[in-house]
Amino acid sequence: MDIHFLGTAAAEGFPAMFCRCGYCLTARRLGGPNIRTRSSVILDGVLKIDFPPDTLHHVLRDGIDLGLVKDLFVTHTHLDHLRAEDLEMRLSVFAHGLDYPLQVYGHDAVIRKCRDAVGRPDAQRLILNRIVPFETVDTGTAKVTALPANHDPDETCLLYCIEKDGKRVFYGHDTGLLPEETWEWLERTTVDLAILDCTNGNLPYTGGHLNIEAVIEIRDRLRTNGVLHDGSRVVATHFSHNIGLLHDDLTAIFDQEQIIVAYDGLILSI
Repeated sequence: MDIHFLGTAAAEGFPAMFCRCGYCLTARRLGGPNIRTRSSVILDGVLKIDFPPDTLHHVLRDGIDLGLVKDLFVTHTHLDHLRAEDLEMRLSVFAHGLDYPLQVYGHDAVIRKCRDAVGRPDAQRLILNRIVPFETVDTGTAKVTALPANHDPDETCLLYCIEKDGKRVFYGHDTGLLPEETWEWLERTTVDLAILDCTNGNLPYTGGHLNIEAVIEIRDRLRTNGVLHDGSRVVATHFSHNIGLLHDDLTAIFDQEQIIVAYDGLILSI
């Protein structure tokens, strides 16, 4: 399974859209992995998680054929994870040569936002599927289980465990410390790759997101309880510019923990 990180920033991007702080100015000057767009991944070119406002940029920058994507799983409705209006670009007026509909999965708030954006679209182009926590969807190429996040108290936000060809990926953001019910599910399985929220860097933990200390704490519990095996890898992603840590700063911290720092365009194979 190839996991392609299309974006690795929090909502404002890094450098942030309007910001002129020293860290954002330095990131613009240095470029490379210091330039982060809103977070999303694509697995084997056919399964995507989240649909941020930078999706067209991702397609153009990385040569993604979005018409090949069969399944889109959305974590929650926040603006950096769901630009529902852009789903209209898959309808017949805008897109041609498509062989199957895009299956969109999300909890009720996600489906409502998509309905508000595109109505009830032609089922040959888009199919909207409401899912609930602990539901497993068999897409035909992967099995995806929705798990509760600890993120927005006003919305049921989801994390995902994706199983394909005998490998499992835990997609663990946006969230603060994991709910115990999510732990109970995870501790009955193993994962080959855990992708964790590190929005807050070295800043204090705020509840709806993780920081470096919390990422390490979750990694340790995953390891202690057998969720991670000897060959498993852990990735930190979804960084805010407010942390004041550029890519080299993050790798200097996480390399000591053998945790991978994601950057835009990174591809991992498991």
